[in-house]
Amino acid sequence: MRRTHVNIGLIGYAFMGKAHSHAFKDVAMFFPELRLRPVMKAICGRNEAAVKAAAERYGWESWETDAMKLISRPDIDVVDIASPGWAHKEQVLAAARAGKAIICEKPIANTLAEAKEMAAAVRKARVPSLVMFNYRRVPAVALAREIIRAGEIGEIRHFRAFYLQDWIVDPAFPLVWRLDREQAGSGALGDIGSHIIDMARFLVGELDEVCGMTRTFIRERPLPAADSGSGLRRQAARGRKMGKVTVDDAAAWLASFDNGAVGTFEATRFATGRKNFNGFEIYGSRGGLCFNFEDMNRLQFLSLKDGAARQGFRDILVTDATHPYIKAWWPAGHIIGYEHTFVNAVYDFLEALASKKPASPDMDDGLRVQAVLEAIEISARNREWVRVRDLL
Repeated sequence: MRRTHVNIGLIGYAFMGKAHSHAFKDVAMFFPELRLRPVMKAICGRNEAAVKAAAERYGWESWETDAMKLISRPDIDVVDIASPGWAHKEQVLAAARAGKAIICEKPIANTLAEAKEMAAAVRKARVPSLVMFNYRRVPAVALAREIIRAGEIGEIRHFRAFYLQDWIVDPAFPLVWRLDREQAGSGALGDIGSHIIDMARFLVGELDEVCGMTRTFIRERPLPAADSGSGLRRQAARGRKMGKVTVDDAAAWLASFDNGAVGTFEATRFATGRKNFNGFEIYGSRGGLCFNFEDMNRLQFLSLKDGAARQGFRDILVTDATHPYIKAWWPAGHIIGYEHTFVNAVYDFLEALASKKPASPDMDDGLRVQAVLEAIEISARNREWVRVRDLL
C-alpha cells in the first residue's frame, strides 16, 4: 500500500521554527497534488513553557524539551533541525543513526570538520536530506536559473552578490548568541554569507578560489539580561557588564569559478538602513540578470538579441503561472512573500521523498558551502588566495 503521509518532528520554535511550521501547515493547501502530506507530530525546544505555547500556536500535535527524545520517537519520519548552529552536528548525527530523513538550517555546521562528519554520516545512513537555503525557492531566482541554463545570457563572466543588514549597528545592542563564535561559528559570513555562496553555486557553478577579508567593528557589547531569552530583541544596556564579540561583523571576498567567471561578494550586518538587502547581478556574453530580494517578485533581464539600439534591462514580474512555483499560488500580478520560499522548499523535499529521488540542496551541498566559508576565513587570516577544493 502506497504511503500518503509523513510525520514531522521540528527542533526549534523561534524565528526559523515559525517559518518552517508555517510551511508544513500550508504546503498541502497550495500544492494539493502532494503525494506525501506532512503531519506535524512534535516540536522541540528547551524552554518548556515556550515550546508548549509554540506547539499550540503553530498547530503541532505534541511537544518535547529533549531533542534526542524527539529524534528517537518511532512516530517521527523527518527531523527538521532549526536550532542554533552549535546544536546541528549532534542532532544531524543522531537523526542519521536513527534512519530519519533530515532537513537542516544553514549553515549546516560551525566548522568544516563538523560539516564533513555530518555529511559522511548522512551518506553512510543513506537518508534523504535538505539544507534550507530557501532563497533558491524564490520564483524569480528559479527563473534566473532557467534563463542561464537556456543560454540566454551566454557565457557568464561576472557574478556579483550582496547581503546587507543593519540590525547590530547600535553599540548598545546586546551580545546575543549570534555574536558568539562558540554558538554561531561565524558572524555575517556564515549567517548571511552562506546564502549568497549557495546562490552562486545554484546559478553559476562551483567556486574555485577565494580571497577574503573580515572585520569586527564593535568588539565588546553589553551582556543580555538574564530574562531576555533568545532572539534579536533590542534591550536597554546601560549599566550592564560587557562581553567580547568573537565573530565578524562584515565579510567581503573575491572569487574565481570553475567555469572561468569572476565573483565579488559582500555580507555585512552593518549596512546602515539596509534590512534584508539580498541580491545578485550576473553579466554574460549575451545579456545579464539582476535580482534583489527586497523586490522579490521581480527579475531584471537584459538580452543582446534585442539589438544595440534597444539595449537595457527590462523588469519581469515573476507572477505568471508559467513561472517556477507560481501556479500553486495566486493569479498573475498577485505577489508572494518570504514565507512562501519555505513552502516551496518543503514541497520540493516532500516530492523528492515520494519519488525516492535526491533532494537539493542536500547535506553535501551544505558541506561545499561550509568549505567556501572556511576558505574565506583562512584567506582573511593569512591574507592569501585559498583553493576551495583543497579543503574538501
